[in-house]
Amino acid sequence: MNDPVANVGGAGDAAGNVEYRIAHLREHLAAGELAELGVQVEVRAGSVVITGTVPSAHCRDTLLRTARQNLEGIPLHDDIVVAETARPDHAEDLS
Repeated sequence: MNDPVANVGGAGDAAGNVEYRIAHLREHLAAGELAELGVQVEVRAGSVVITGTVPSAHCRDTLLRTARQNLEGIPLHDDIVVAETARPDHAEDLS
C-alpha cells in the first residue's frame, strides 16, 4: 500500500517520524499564543488533518502557517471553524 505519510522525506523515513512531527506541532501550539484553542491534530487516510474552532481568522491563519512550517512535505487538510464573536448589530426582541 502506498501511504504518503509513511513515505514523506524519502524511503528512510518511517511513519513514526510523522508522529514525532505532529507531537512537536502540538507542543508548539500549546506553548504559543494559540495555547487555549481546542484544536485536534491527527493522521487520517494518509494525511494530517487539523480540526477545531478558533476565535478569529487571524488565529486560523497563524495556526495553519505554523502547521505548514512544522509539517512541510506532508499532505495537510484542515477543518478549522472561525467562531462568530462580533457584537450583534441590533437588540434581541424578547416579546
